[in-house]
Amino acid sequence: MASQYIVVVGCGRLGSILASRLSSQGNSVVVIDPHESSFNNLSSDFSGFQITGDAAEIEILRSAKADKADCLLAVTDKDNINLMVAQVARNIFEVGTVLARVFDPAREKIYRDFGIATISPTQLSADAFMANIPS
Repeated sequence: MASQYIVVVGCGRLGSILASRLSSQGNSVVVIDPHESSFNNLSSDFSGFQITGDAAEIEILRSAKADKADCLLAVTDKDNINLMVAQVARNIFEVGTVLARVFDPAREKIYRDFGIATISPTQLSADAFMANIPS
């Protein structure tokens, strides 16, 4: 698999795991988070770049070279931020692959209407619980 340029927005538990794994696979990774201390969550062998700032600000995405990204993952803990960043990535920076985490399953349709692929931890958890209940 060819190396990709990937922007990860949010460096909490999920973002740091994704960024660390993607980096270890040889991808060029930029992680954006408003809290510099969040970068402590990255693995010690993370070889990407870190940008401290609010990805909802277009200048922060520009500094991350979002226009060059093959993929952008919006994985903050705020649905509205993820949707806004994903829309900007798709419509302004024309990122080919944009994925966003959405906690509220009711919002998934909104994301889909904007052409944004989603991952819903709430829905995935509900499905996993249901699959493990004996019938």
